Amino acid sequence: MNRYLQENFAPVHEEHTAFDLEVTGAIPDHLDGRYLRIGPNPAADPGVDYHWFLGEGMVHGVRLGDGRAQWYRNRWVRPQGDDFAPNTNVLQHAGHTLALVEAGAAPYELTDELDTVGPCALGTVTGGYTAHPHEDPATGELHAVSYSWTRGNLVDYSVLDPTGRVRRQVEIEVTGSPMIHDCALTEHYVVIYDLPVTFDLGMVAGERPRPLQTTDRLIDETLRARTYRPLPYSWDADYPARIGLLPREGTAADVRWFEIDQCYVFHTLNAYEEGSDVVIDVVRHDRMFATDFTGPNEGSAYLTRFTVDTVAGKVREHRFDEHSQEFPRYDERLTGRRHRYGYAAGVVAEGARTGDGVLKHDVVAGTTLERRLGAGREVSEFCFVPAAPDSAEDEGVLMGYVFDRGTGRSDLRLLDAATLDDVAAVHLPGRVPAGFHGNWAPTP
Repeated sequence: MNRYLQENFAPVHEEHTAFDLEVTGAIPDHLDGRYLRIGPNPAADPGVDYHWFLGEGMVHGVRLGDGRAQWYRNRWVRPQGDDFAPNTNVLQHAGHTLALVEAGAAPYELTDELDTVGPCALGTVTGGYTAHPHEDPATGELHAVSYSWTRGNLVDYSVLDPTGRVRRQVEIEVTGSPMIHDCALTEHYVVIYDLPVTFDLGMVAGERPRPLQTTDRLIDETLRARTYRPLPYSWDADYPARIGLLPREGTAADVRWFEIDQCYVFHTLNAYEEGSDVVIDVVRHDRMFATDFTGPNEGSAYLTRFTVDTVAGKVREHRFDEHSQEFPRYDERLTGRRHRYGYAAGVVAEGARTGDGVLKHDVVAGTTLERRLGAGREVSEFCFVPAAPDSAEDEGVLMGYVFDRGTGRSDLRLLDAATLDDVAAVHLPGRVPAGFHGNWAPTP
């Protein structure tokens, strides 16, 4: 059976609404808003060849205010017509709650109570949108790099103003047709990843994925014979790996490309400029979708720093520690500016699932603090919420869903961002399956 349909990857089949949730600990009084997270949740049996990234989206939300957990709701994102229901990120921008996905599919707008409104055009962004826009805290603008296999070797950099209108869009040529899950932002640049997970036309035609070109590991013959419900992207060992720097107000002709060793990056922690260098902290995978075509299961991934020397035209690479991890987050008041702290979910490499560990990185001191939440628990992405607009970088809380295999239910856990100690746990009426990205949506 497909591993992404078992245990905490398995979908839930009911939508719940619950009020006045039980809380252990104390919810800080300054928290007034909704914690929202989304992930794949197939509405019907997708078959053994299901790819985790292709399940219909379901949003799980908790409303916090006045020191209480006022409600919990989970709702499918209901597609219109032949649309794909977004399943990858959910955030608030320009007064709207948006469910996002990549590869050309449209974002969807949701109500405050998480019911589906419908597709949201986001102005005139070409070729759909992205799952990973980044907001500049100085301007309130949303910056994104979008891709779609229908665009061939073109990707789009777009900027949405604080009202949700497109201020600018730049068409950029890349090597082929790569999957670009994330980008990064600095004060003067947008960072573009052109990496070796690329569109595989043969998978669309029902053929097996392109062969893994390596001498030390071959695709099992049983995999070669399978029929896939494919995510039509796979590892291309002949594809060059590059990082591009586009001046935020530049044209496509202004992009500078810098070669790196082959790897794949789903997620950026943050990026910033240091003199003529551009520093980019990411979670780096050695490869992706080379042998497993149902989900991201190609071994450990590590917090890694790429330092782009724009004078020498070279990139230095440094691994921070040996914790396998994913879903890096930070204080987003520092987007594009120098940061000290970052947070991530510990990952059990065997099976590519999260364990019970939450990590706090000090990238200045070069140290990592690990908090283990207890055997039988599985963490998700934790986002940072500051205690006040002018509070210190790690003064606030981390919040994210944690599944407890012993009870079969999930909690919204709040941790002290400085110490990783417990602040509060909101006990939910059911399970929140393993999913993707979550964000705090403060009450306007």
